[in-house]
Amino acid sequence: MFHLLLVAVVLLGGYILLTQTLFKRSKCKGNAAMSGKTVIITGGNTGIGKATALHLARKGARVILACRNKNKAAAAIAEIEKETGSTDVIYMHLDLASLKSVRSFAETFLKTESRLDLLINNAGLVADGRTEDGYGIEFGVNHLGHFLLTNLLLERMKKTGGGRVITLSSMAHRWGHIDFNALVANKDLGTGRYSWQFFHAYCNSKLCNVLFTHELAKRLKGTDVTCYSVHPGVVRTELSRNVSLWQKIFIQPVAWLLFLDPETGAQTTLHCALQEGLEPLSGKYFSCCEAQEVSAHARDDKVALKLWEVSEKLCGLA
Repeated sequence: MFHLLLVAVVLLGGYILLTQTLFKRSKCKGNAAMSGKTVIITGGNTGIGKATALHLARKGARVILACRNKNKAAAAIAEIEKETGSTDVIYMHLDLASLKSVRSFAETFLKTESRLDLLINNAGLVADGRTEDGYGIEFGVNHLGHFLLTNLLLERMKKTGGGRVITLSSMAHRWGHIDFNALVANKDLGTGRYSWQFFHAYCNSKLCNVLFTHELAKRLKGTDVTCYSVHPGVVRTELSRNVSLWQKIFIQPVAWLLFLDPETGAQTTLHCALQEGLEPLSGKYFSCCEAQEVSAHARDDKVALKLWEVSEKLCGLA
């Protein structure tokens, strides 16, 4: 009986510890006015992106869901409209695994929309495979597609004034590494058929997100556009939809017990979108609605600059 009680105490203690650290919850308190403002959310038809879209639509923003699947987008829009009463949520096709699609999206947006106040680079995946252009799918979607998209839309943001670029990264960036020789030679930052291999590639892509934001902030100095990277927490989303069945069997019970729901996972993104006075923190990494320090390799000026220059060449900007 004592042993069972001891086990129960240890399990309860472990659960409390995890919910106050790795699975800690936070709440956005920012309340900036959004009426008349335009927002792009990549992957806005599901998970954190959809929860973010719903909140911003409720505040009166014009919300553009930039995603691949038109049917999923239509379902998300119907749900958002029903919950918020907004009639200003629209779908625009964007496949981040195709640089041609990114350029097409930007061209359509710039022709049809007069302003851009928030660009939320939300979409991401954990998977193996290649993009249309031959890049590793995680590097191509999680970083390169968003890099190109941001660069194509920056002038419109500067013209609008006061905008913010928010890029979803992850605490997984701490385990990332960028091998530029491998990137140039193989067009990826890790690949392979085993889960640990594409999880490592995911970590590398999330490090790219932090370094991209770090360098972008430098390039935005002298403008009133700012940028932030975000760890949303460990969230129940479709991010791992491409992992194997046995992993899902292992992950699902843990996910339902500990992982954050998408609405909770959207809070730090919303903080960076709606909290006034964040401008001096441009380029910083946020978690639990607060700016957090990152490891030295995630704020390395030389690596961030090199990643920017290599990315420019890879997507045809240089």
